[in-house]
Amino acid sequence: MSPRVEREFLSGPRMVPKEFVARFKENVHGWKFDALSIGFPAPVRKGRIVGEPKHLGKGWVGFNFTRALGKPVRLINDAAMQALGSSRGGRMLFLGLGTGLGSALVWEKTLLPLELGDLPYPDGKIIENYLGIPGLALLRKKKWKHEVIYAVGQLKKAF
Repeated sequence: MSPRVEREFLSGPRMVPKEFVARFKENVHGWKFDALSIGFPAPVRKGRIVGEPKHLGKGWVGFNFTRALGKPVRLINDAAMQALGSSRGGRMLFLGLGTGLGSALVWEKTLLPLELGDLPYPDGKIIENYLGIPGLALLRKKKWKHEVIYAVGQLKKAF
């Protein structure tokens, strides 16, 4: 059995389910496991992808991961998965600043995936245009940090 070291592969706007499955299988070849949990970067409801991801290719809605991978699969929104893993109880608004803006709210023992990245922002854009990696590239570090602090302050008022 191969060692379980951290492994990753690049995705991007052209990654489709079939390619994901092939790369995933390559990365876990030789591992023994009975089931999987996938944190997916799009809205997920009741274990099903309900909207195509903004930063991957098409074909994810309705894709049967269990059939493709030959194992039981549990799907959850990726930001919700990260929030669940980092929660220490109480109330926490999780913001994942990456390709876009992932978000989830943990309140006591309740996990609520959010789609805050689509909130309107000044100049007719959406909040993830400023807070994700594209915003960092556009604004440069000092202004980007200011935008993050401003946005967190605004979101804190609501949560």
